[in-house]
Amino acid sequence: MTTEMIFWAAFVLVFFIVFTVDMFVTDHRKGAISIKQALSWTAVWISVALLYGLAIFLFYPGGSEKATAFVAGYLTEYSLSVDNLFVFIMIFTAMGISQKNQPRMLKIGILLSIFLRILFILFGVGLLHLFHWLIYVFGVVLLFTAYKMAFAGDEEIDPRDNFFYKRVSKYIPIEHDQNSMHFFVRKKGILHATPLFLIFILIGTTDIVFAVDSIPAILGITTESFLVITSNVFAVLGLISLFFALEGIMNIFRFLKQGVAVILLFVGIKMIISGWYQISISFSLLFIVVALSVSILISIMLKPKEEKAIESVK
Repeated sequence: MTTEMIFWAAFVLVFFIVFTVDMFVTDHRKGAISIKQALSWTAVWISVALLYGLAIFLFYPGGSEKATAFVAGYLTEYSLSVDNLFVFIMIFTAMGISQKNQPRMLKIGILLSIFLRILFILFGVGLLHLFHWLIYVFGVVLLFTAYKMAFAGDEEIDPRDNFFYKRVSKYIPIEHDQNSMHFFVRKKGILHATPLFLIFILIGTTDIVFAVDSIPAILGITTESFLVITSNVFAVLGLISLFFALEGIMNIFRFLKQGVAVILLFVGIKMIISGWYQISISFSLLFIVVALSVSILISIMLKPKEEKAIESVK
Protein backbone atom coordinates (compact mmCIF):
# COMPACT_ATOMS: atom_id res chain seq x y z
CA MET A 1 0.00 0.00 0.00
CA THR A 2 1.45 3.36 -1.04
CA THR A 3 1.71 6.40 1.22
CA GLU A 4 -1.00 8.18 -0.77
CA MET A 5 -3.38 5.23 -0.34
CA ILE A 6 -2.75 5.25 3.42
CA PHE A 7 -3.55 8.97 3.56
CA TRP A 8 -6.70 8.41 1.49
CA ALA A 9 -7.81 5.69 3.91
CA ALA A 10 -7.06 7.92 6.90
CA PHE A 11 -9.01 10.77 5.31
CA VAL A 12 -12.10 8.59 4.71
CA LEU A 13 -11.90 7.17 8.26
CA VAL A 14 -11.55 10.60 9.89
CA PHE A 15 -14.37 12.00 7.76
CA PHE A 16 -16.69 9.11 8.69
CA ILE A 17 -15.95 9.24 12.43
CA VAL A 18 -16.16 13.01 12.94
CA PHE A 19 -19.17 13.46 10.65
CA THR A 20 -21.02 10.61 12.41
CA VAL A 21 -20.33 12.12 15.84
CA ASP A 22 -21.40 15.54 14.55
CA MET A 23 -24.69 14.09 13.24
CA PHE A 24 -25.26 12.21 16.53
CA VAL A 25 -24.84 15.41 18.54
CA THR A 26 -27.14 17.24 16.10
CA ASP A 27 -29.87 14.60 16.41
CA HIS A 28 -29.77 14.55 20.22
CA ARG A 29 -29.58 18.25 20.98
CA LYS A 30 -32.53 20.32 22.20
CA GLY A 31 -33.53 23.44 20.27
CA ALA A 32 -31.45 25.41 17.78
CA ILE A 33 -27.64 25.37 17.76
CA SER A 34 -26.18 28.21 19.82
CA ILE A 35 -23.34 30.41 18.60
CA LYS A 36 -21.08 28.84 21.23
CA GLN A 37 -21.87 25.30 20.05
CA ALA A 38 -21.43 26.30 16.41
CA LEU A 39 -18.05 27.90 17.07
CA SER A 40 -16.96 24.85 19.09
CA TRP A 41 -17.72 22.49 16.19
CA THR A 42 -16.07 24.92 13.78
CA ALA A 43 -12.94 24.72 15.93
CA VAL A 44 -13.15 20.91 15.90
CA TRP A 45 -13.25 20.73 12.10
CA ILE A 46 -10.47 23.30 11.70
CA SER A 47 -8.33 21.37 14.20
CA VAL A 48 -8.93 18.09 12.36
CA ALA A 49 -7.92 19.71 9.06
CA LEU A 50 -4.75 21.23 10.52
CA LEU A 51 -3.78 17.94 12.18
CA TYR A 52 -4.22 16.23 8.82
CA GLY A 53 -2.00 18.89 7.27
CA LEU A 54 0.58 18.24 10.01
CA ALA A 55 0.48 14.52 9.21
CA ILE A 56 1.14 15.35 5.55
CA PHE A 57 4.10 17.49 6.62
CA LEU A 58 5.57 14.73 8.80
CA PHE A 59 4.88 11.56 6.84
CA TYR A 60 3.97 12.34 3.20
CA PRO A 61 6.71 12.37 0.52
CA GLY A 62 7.77 15.97 -0.10
CA GLY A 63 5.96 16.79 3.12
CA SER A 64 6.86 20.46 3.48
CA GLU A 65 5.73 21.48 0.00
CA LYS A 66 2.66 19.21 0.03
CA ALA A 67 1.54 20.40 3.46
CA THR A 68 1.93 24.03 2.43
CA ALA A 69 -0.16 23.39 -0.68
CA PHE A 70 -2.80 21.62 1.44
CA VAL A 71 -3.08 24.52 3.89
CA ALA A 72 -3.12 27.10 1.09
CA GLY A 73 -5.86 25.17 -0.70
CA TYR A 74 -7.79 24.76 2.54
CA LEU A 75 -7.68 28.49 3.35
CA THR A 76 -8.58 29.41 -0.22
CA GLU A 77 -11.65 27.14 -0.31
CA TYR A 78 -12.65 28.18 3.20
CA SER A 79 -12.59 31.87 2.30
CA LEU A 80 -14.20 31.47 -1.13
CA SER A 81 -17.04 29.35 0.27
CA VAL A 82 -18.17 31.94 2.82
CA ASP A 83 -20.64 33.36 0.28
CA ASN A 84 -22.29 29.95 0.13
CA LEU A 85 -23.33 30.34 3.76
CA PHE A 86 -25.47 33.36 2.95
CA VAL A 87 -27.07 31.48 0.06
CA PHE A 88 -27.89 28.64 2.46
CA ILE A 89 -29.57 31.16 4.76
CA MET A 90 -31.73 32.34 1.85
CA ILE A 91 -32.59 28.74 0.95
CA PHE A 92 -33.81 27.98 4.46
CA THR A 93 -35.74 31.25 4.58
CA ALA A 94 -37.45 30.62 1.24
CA MET A 95 -38.36 27.08 2.29
CA GLY A 96 -39.61 28.22 5.70
CA ILE A 97 -37.30 25.83 7.58
CA SER A 98 -37.07 26.43 11.33
CA GLN A 99 -33.67 26.86 13.01
CA LYS A 100 -34.28 23.63 14.91
CA ASN A 101 -34.47 21.59 11.69
CA GLN A 102 -31.76 23.40 9.74
CA PRO A 103 -28.66 21.57 11.09
CA ARG A 104 -29.57 18.05 9.96
CA MET A 105 -30.94 19.29 6.63
CA LEU A 106 -27.77 21.28 5.91
CA LYS A 107 -25.45 18.41 6.80
CA ILE A 108 -27.35 15.94 4.64
CA GLY A 109 -27.47 18.45 1.77
CA ILE A 110 -23.75 19.11 2.00
CA LEU A 111 -23.03 15.42 1.32
CA LEU A 112 -24.40 15.85 -2.20
CA SER A 113 -22.29 18.98 -2.55
CA ILE A 114 -19.14 17.09 -1.54
CA PHE A 115 -19.88 14.31 -4.04
CA LEU A 116 -20.42 16.82 -6.86
CA ARG A 117 -17.31 18.78 -5.87
CA ILE A 118 -15.15 15.64 -6.04
CA LEU A 119 -16.48 14.89 -9.52
CA PHE A 120 -15.83 18.48 -10.57
CA ILE A 121 -12.30 18.44 -9.11
CA LEU A 122 -11.39 15.20 -10.87
CA PHE A 123 -12.84 16.57 -14.10
CA GLY A 124 -11.06 19.90 -13.69
CA VAL A 125 -7.70 18.39 -12.72
CA GLY A 126 -7.90 16.04 -15.69
CA LEU A 127 -8.58 18.97 -18.01
CA LEU A 128 -5.60 20.89 -16.67
CA HIS A 129 -3.29 17.92 -17.22
CA LEU A 130 -4.57 17.30 -20.75
CA PHE A 131 -5.03 20.92 -21.79
CA HIS A 132 -2.68 23.06 -19.75
CA TRP A 133 -3.80 26.19 -21.59
CA LEU A 134 -7.11 25.99 -19.69
CA ILE A 135 -5.29 27.34 -16.65
CA TYR A 136 -5.23 30.71 -18.41
CA VAL A 137 -8.99 30.48 -19.04
CA PHE A 138 -9.53 29.72 -15.34
CA GLY A 139 -7.33 32.71 -14.52
CA VAL A 140 -9.44 35.08 -16.61
CA VAL A 141 -12.62 33.68 -15.02
CA LEU A 142 -11.18 34.41 -11.58
CA LEU A 143 -10.28 37.99 -12.56
CA PHE A 144 -13.85 38.57 -13.72
CA THR A 145 -15.23 36.98 -10.56
CA ALA A 146 -12.96 39.16 -8.39
CA TYR A 147 -14.23 42.31 -10.12
CA LYS A 148 -17.85 41.20 -9.83
CA MET A 149 -17.44 40.32 -6.15
CA ALA A 150 -15.71 43.60 -5.28
CA PHE A 151 -17.89 46.06 -7.20
CA ALA A 152 -21.21 44.43 -8.11
CA GLY A 153 -24.17 44.90 -5.80
CA ASP A 154 -25.69 42.00 -3.93
CA GLU A 155 -28.25 40.27 -6.12
CA GLU A 156 -31.37 38.72 -4.67
CA ILE A 157 -31.31 34.96 -5.20
CA ASP A 158 -34.57 33.04 -5.01
CA PRO A 159 -33.75 29.35 -4.46
CA ARG A 160 -37.13 28.46 -5.92
CA ASP A 161 -35.73 29.50 -9.30
CA ASN A 162 -33.28 26.60 -9.03
CA PHE A 163 -33.69 24.31 -12.06
CA PHE A 164 -33.87 21.11 -9.99
CA TYR A 165 -36.41 22.59 -7.58
CA LYS A 166 -38.67 23.50 -10.49
CA ARG A 167 -38.35 20.05 -12.01
CA VAL A 168 -39.14 18.30 -8.74
CA SER A 169 -42.12 20.49 -7.85
CA LYS A 170 -43.51 20.13 -11.37
CA TYR A 171 -43.52 16.34 -11.49
CA ILE A 172 -43.67 15.28 -7.84
CA PRO A 173 -46.17 16.57 -5.24
CA ILE A 174 -44.53 18.33 -2.31
CA GLU A 175 -45.29 17.41 1.30
CA HIS A 176 -44.53 20.49 3.40
CA ASP A 177 -43.86 18.72 6.72
CA GLN A 178 -40.38 20.03 7.52
CA ASN A 179 -40.05 17.69 10.50
CA SER A 180 -39.91 14.65 8.22
CA MET A 181 -36.47 13.05 8.08
CA HIS A 182 -37.30 11.07 4.93
CA PHE A 183 -36.74 12.14 1.34
CA PHE A 184 -40.17 10.86 0.28
CA VAL A 185 -43.44 10.03 2.05
CA ARG A 186 -46.74 8.55 0.89
CA LYS A 187 -50.04 10.33 1.40
CA LYS A 188 -53.18 8.52 0.30
CA GLY A 189 -51.02 6.21 -1.80
CA ILE A 190 -49.30 9.07 -3.65
CA LEU A 191 -45.53 9.63 -3.33
CA HIS A 192 -44.62 13.12 -2.10
CA ALA A 193 -41.18 14.74 -1.89
CA THR A 194 -40.35 16.31 1.48
CA PRO A 195 -38.54 19.56 2.33
CA LEU A 196 -35.52 17.42 3.31
CA PHE A 197 -35.25 16.12 -0.26
CA LEU A 198 -35.67 19.62 -1.72
CA ILE A 199 -33.02 21.03 0.64
CA PHE A 200 -30.74 18.12 -0.31
CA ILE A 201 -31.09 19.02 -3.99
CA LEU A 202 -30.99 22.81 -3.52
CA ILE A 203 -27.90 22.91 -1.32
CA GLY A 204 -25.97 20.40 -3.41
CA THR A 205 -26.70 22.03 -6.77
CA THR A 206 -26.46 25.64 -5.56
CA ASP A 207 -23.13 25.00 -3.82
CA ILE A 208 -21.56 23.41 -6.89
CA VAL A 209 -22.38 26.54 -8.91
CA PHE A 210 -20.24 28.55 -6.48
CA ALA A 211 -17.55 25.86 -6.63
CA VAL A 212 -17.08 26.68 -10.31
CA ASP A 213 -15.25 29.79 -9.04
CA SER A 214 -13.51 28.35 -5.98
CA ILE A 215 -12.16 25.07 -7.36
CA PRO A 216 -10.20 26.76 -10.20
CA ALA A 217 -8.63 28.93 -7.48
CA ILE A 218 -7.30 25.84 -5.71
CA LEU A 219 -6.12 24.39 -9.01
CA GLY A 220 -4.03 27.54 -9.31
CA ILE A 221 -2.20 26.47 -6.15
CA THR A 222 -1.83 22.74 -6.82
CA THR A 223 -3.19 20.28 -9.40
CA GLU A 224 -2.56 17.17 -7.28
CA SER A 225 -6.01 15.56 -6.91
CA PHE A 226 -5.31 14.19 -3.42
CA LEU A 227 -4.46 17.62 -2.01
CA VAL A 228 -7.25 19.44 -3.85
CA ILE A 229 -9.98 17.01 -2.76
CA THR A 230 -8.95 16.64 0.89
CA SER A 231 -8.43 20.37 1.46
CA ASN A 232 -11.73 21.11 -0.32
CA VAL A 233 -13.78 18.63 1.71
CA PHE A 234 -12.26 19.67 5.05
CA ALA A 235 -13.00 23.32 4.25
CA VAL A 236 -16.63 22.62 3.32
CA LEU A 237 -17.18 20.56 6.48
CA GLY A 238 -15.72 23.34 8.63
CA LEU A 239 -18.10 25.83 7.05
CA ILE A 240 -21.18 23.79 8.03
CA SER A 241 -20.77 24.68 11.70
CA LEU A 242 -19.67 28.23 10.90
CA PHE A 243 -22.99 28.71 9.07
CA PHE A 244 -24.92 28.64 12.33
CA ALA A 245 -22.50 31.01 14.05
CA LEU A 246 -22.68 33.47 11.15
CA GLU A 247 -26.44 33.77 11.56
CA GLY A 248 -25.73 35.82 14.66
CA ILE A 249 -22.44 37.55 13.84
CA MET A 250 -22.61 38.35 10.10
CA ASN A 251 -21.88 42.07 10.51
CA ILE A 252 -18.47 41.36 12.04
CA PHE A 253 -17.18 40.11 8.69
CA ARG A 254 -18.96 42.58 6.39
CA PHE A 255 -15.69 43.37 4.50
CA LEU A 256 -14.77 39.70 4.07
CA LYS A 257 -16.17 39.75 0.52
CA GLN A 258 -13.61 42.41 -0.47
CA GLY A 259 -10.82 40.34 1.08
CA VAL A 260 -11.94 37.29 -0.87
CA ALA A 261 -12.06 39.39 -4.07
CA VAL A 262 -8.41 40.34 -3.52
CA ILE A 263 -7.51 36.65 -3.11
CA LEU A 264 -9.35 35.81 -6.33
CA LEU A 265 -7.50 38.59 -8.13
CA PHE A 266 -4.15 37.33 -6.84
CA VAL A 267 -4.81 33.68 -7.76
CA GLY A 268 -6.14 34.71 -11.20
CA ILE A 269 -2.97 36.68 -11.94
CA LYS A 270 -0.87 33.79 -10.59
CA MET A 271 -2.54 31.38 -13.03
CA ILE A 272 -2.21 33.72 -16.02
CA ILE A 273 1.52 34.35 -15.50
CA SER A 274 2.29 30.73 -14.54
CA GLY A 275 3.77 30.04 -18.00
CA TRP A 276 6.41 32.74 -17.46
CA TYR A 277 6.79 33.09 -13.70
CA GLN A 278 5.98 30.73 -10.82
CA ILE A 279 4.83 32.34 -7.57
CA SER A 280 5.84 30.13 -4.64
CA ILE A 281 3.24 28.28 -2.58
CA SER A 282 4.68 29.84 0.60
CA PHE A 283 4.06 33.34 -0.75
CA SER A 284 0.54 32.31 -1.85
CA LEU A 285 -0.23 31.07 1.66
CA LEU A 286 1.15 34.24 3.24
CA PHE A 287 -0.89 36.42 0.87
CA ILE A 288 -4.10 34.52 1.66
CA VAL A 289 -3.59 34.78 5.42
CA VAL A 290 -2.81 38.51 5.23
CA ALA A 291 -5.79 39.27 2.96
CA LEU A 292 -8.20 37.41 5.24
CA SER A 293 -6.74 38.92 8.41
CA VAL A 294 -6.88 42.49 7.07
CA SER A 295 -10.48 42.15 5.82
CA ILE A 296 -11.63 40.69 9.14
CA LEU A 297 -9.73 43.37 11.09
CA ILE A 298 -11.30 46.15 8.99
CA SER A 299 -14.71 44.57 9.50
CA ILE A 300 -14.22 44.72 13.26
CA MET A 301 -12.74 48.25 13.35
CA LEU A 302 -15.11 50.05 10.93
CA LYS A 303 -18.66 50.31 12.14
CA PRO A 304 -21.64 50.39 9.76
CA LYS A 305 -23.00 53.86 8.90
CA GLU A 306 -26.26 53.14 10.70
CA GLU A 307 -24.42 52.37 13.94
CA LYS A 308 -22.28 55.52 13.63
CA ALA A 309 -25.39 57.63 13.04
CA ILE A 310 -27.02 56.29 16.22
CA GLU A 311 -23.89 57.02 18.26
CA SER A 312 -23.67 60.58 16.88
CA VAL A 313 -27.26 61.24 17.98
CA LYS A 314 -26.45 60.02 21.47
